[in-house]
Amino acid sequence: QVQLVESGGGLVQPGGSLRLSCAASVNTFSINAMGWYRQSPGKQRELVAIITLGGRRNYAESVKGRFTISRENGKNMVYLQMNSLKPEDTAVYYCNAPPSPATAWGDVWGQGTQVTVSS
Repeated sequence: QVQLVESGGGLVQPGGSLRLSCAASVNTFSINAMGWYRQSPGKQRELVAIITLGGRRNYAESVKGRFTISRENGKNMVYLQMNSLKPEDTAVYYCNAPPSPATAWGDVWGQGTQVTVSS
């Protein structure tokens, strides 16, 4: 069973930066796409960024140019570098591994890490 553990959230002022980390319990070479999602109170969970094993990236329009997703397969890690943070980026951020043979075709989520952008 794949497990994902996020870290790196916290309180930051507008314009600041944070780097989120996601540690996977399996070799991430076995997982094609991995992503970051976020959910704020009263809103649906939304895709922030996704990266494939080959390094192809897609971002939500709201974070393009500010956030960067990356992965280190040798360390079983996925990262989300967040720059120029805005109050509207405040949310719980979740790491995700979508259904695949590596996840036994289950949709795997981490427990989430809180990001609060406020002065």
